[in-house]
Amino acid sequence: MSEHTPTGAAPQEPTGSEAARLDQGHVQGTGGVPEQFANPGLPPHVLRNADLDEKAAKRAERQVALLFLVSILGTVLFLVAYFMVDVDTQVWVPITNEMSLSNLLLGLGLAFSLLGIGLGAVHWAKTIMPDAETVEMRHPMRSTDEDRTGFVDTMLEGGEAAQLTRRPLIKMTFGAAMGLFAVPLLVQIGGSLGPLPKNDLSVTFWDKSENGRSNQLRLHRDPEDTPIRPADVTIGSVFHIQPAGLLELDDDKLSEMSKTSVLLMRLDPKQFQDTDRGRKARDWGYQGIVAYSKVCTHVGCPVGLYEQTTHHLLCPCHQSTFDVTNDCEVIFGPAGRPLPQLKITVDSKGYLIADQPFQEPVGPSFWERG
Repeated sequence: MSEHTPTGAAPQEPTGSEAARLDQGHVQGTGGVPEQFANPGLPPHVLRNADLDEKAAKRAERQVALLFLVSILGTVLFLVAYFMVDVDTQVWVPITNEMSLSNLLLGLGLAFSLLGIGLGAVHWAKTIMPDAETVEMRHPMRSTDEDRTGFVDTMLEGGEAAQLTRRPLIKMTFGAAMGLFAVPLLVQIGGSLGPLPKNDLSVTFWDKSENGRSNQLRLHRDPEDTPIRPADVTIGSVFHIQPAGLLELDDDKLSEMSKTSVLLMRLDPKQFQDTDRGRKARDWGYQGIVAYSKVCTHVGCPVGLYEQTTHHLLCPCHQSTFDVTNDCEVIFGPAGRPLPQLKITVDSKGYLIADQPFQEPVGPSFWERG
């Protein structure tokens, strides 16, 4: 007797078509395999109340429609909160204490929108949609041509069985709930990107003007914020420059600093190339002093490396190289265009000033500039 055999029970050898019971312990099989397993079949189908009583079906229809209506109201609540509730308005909420009323309503609106659709679909499937069990015999993976052509008919029959045509209230509320549910997603994508940049990408602090006339802003050392004279700029030296008055800004100071940063250096006027670009670079400078945007035209890294012997500016991020003697033409690297030049001169007191703002957008290209 096996140690696993219950007391008083004799071990039995299974036949080739019988399964061994769990209480038989270790069983030595005979190697027999049944020719065919018995079909376990399906339990008898139980009809639901909605299948037997039209009043119950109508009641279920109204319940499903009510859940879809909850989803619609949740979507409307989300939109109202998004456009009409100030994000700074605070409200007391149990457990979390103070929180933004806008965030609370947005969360509740989106939650009810999702919950209404989910519960409505589940209740619709459990009470009205067909629930008859079916058995499909295995067949080759590819359907026959007849099955393929009959797919559309099957889908139409399914829609008819789901009583979409007979239950217009469900069809209308479900369609409205699903259609409105996409609106919060689109609103977040469109509205959360912030205001359009307008011309902010093309205009810098160097464009500052009063009474319609452009100010010729002085070039100030960064970070000392002191003016600079031509005599201070010796051949081989490099100065980091910001426009005068920039540090007095209260708003968008960092954004403006990132666009207005300039590198100032001096070359022998004879070292500029005898090309259109080289002559333009020399003419826009002052006695060999030239000023170029510090923002790389590749991805906006700071171009801060200057080779005096070759007169090259290098971007440390991706090694874009610009030739100062030829108007900062790109001679190596991924940058797509030269660094913009700032035309400079001197004022009545002998300080370097911007004769005009940048004549092209600084930094990387954007959708309005390829």
